[in-house]
Amino acid sequence: MPLGTLDRTPPPFFKQGPSALTRLTLAAALSLLLMVADTRFALTGPLRAAAAVVLQPLERVLLAPIDAAASLAGYFQGLDAARQAERQARQTLAVQAERSLRLEQIQAENTRLRALLGLRERLSVRAAAAEVLYDAADPYSRKVIIDRGQAQGVALGAPVIDEAGVVGQVTRVYPLTAEVTLLNDKDAAIPVLNVRTEQRGAAFGHPSDGGMELRFMAGNADVQPGDLLQTSGMDGIYPPGLPVARVLRVDRRADSAFAKIVLRPLARLDSARHVLVLEPVGAQMPLRPEEHAQASASPAPSSPGSAPGRAGRGRRP
Repeated sequence: MPLGTLDRTPPPFFKQGPSALTRLTLAAALSLLLMVADTRFALTGPLRAAAAVVLQPLERVLLAPIDAAASLAGYFQGLDAARQAERQARQTLAVQAERSLRLEQIQAENTRLRALLGLRERLSVRAAAAEVLYDAADPYSRKVIIDRGQAQGVALGAPVIDEAGVVGQVTRVYPLTAEVTLLNDKDAAIPVLNVRTEQRGAAFGHPSDGGMELRFMAGNADVQPGDLLQTSGMDGIYPPGLPVARVLRVDRRADSAFAKIVLRPLARLDSARHVLVLEPVGAQMPLRPEEHAQASASPAPSSPGSAPGRAGRGRRP
C-alpha cells in the first residue's frame, strides 16, 4: 500500500479538544448569559412550563407508590383510631346506662319514700320507718327481716305497710331486728271489709294462687272481681281503712257452700324496700277500770317496757 494513502490522524482516544479550563469558562459564561436572559427577558418560563407538562405523568407514576403507602398507613391509623373511639364510646355508654339505671331506681325509691311520708302523716296511729334487710331463711314461708327491733319500740303483732297497702305483721321481735310475716304466707290472716258492699270477711295467705284468698264467703255472696278490700279494724291490731287487696277471681262452685275468691295484694310484698311499722291499735286503747286500778296499786317498773297489765297486748309506755 502506498504511504500516501495512510490515515495519519490520531485515534479518537488520543484526540484532544479544548482544555478543561476553556470549557469551564465557556460553561460559566453560558450560565451567566442564561441567568441574565431569564431575569431580563423571562426566556426559560415557557421551557419550564413545557417541561412540567411533559414530566407530570412521569411524576405521578413515580409518586404513586409513595401515595399508596401513605394512604395505606393513613387507613390503618384511621381504623385504629376508630376502634379506640368505639371502645371509649361503649365504655361511656355503659357508664351512662348504669348511671341512668341508678337514677331511675333512686327516683322510684324517692317516690315511694314520699308516698310513705304522706301516708304516715295521714295515719292516726304512731308509725316508724324501717328498711327490709333480707328474706327469712325458711323457703316454705313468706317472711322478711326489717332493721327495727325491740330497741326501737317495735311491738309483737305490729302491722307493717308500704305506700300501696298492708305488707304483713310482725311475728317475732329481736333486740335490733324483727321478723315480718307477709300477707301471702300460708299462715297469715287479716280481717277485711269490702268497700263496695261493706261486708266483712277474713283474708288468708295463699301463695300458690294469686297471693291471698277470701275464705268462708257464701257461694251467693255479693263479691265481684275488682272489689277493693280494706282492713276492718275489728281485730284491735290493724287500723281501719288500710288497703289490703283486690278481688282477682270469684269461682262459685255448685258442690260447695262457699265460693273460692282469689285476691291480689296491693302492696309490693316481694319487692318492698322501705315500710312503715305501725303501733297496734289495741296498744293505744285506754285501760279498762280493773287494769287501771291494778296499774295504780302496783309499783312503778324499774326499767322501761310494757305497762303493767297490758304487756300481753304489746303496749308501749
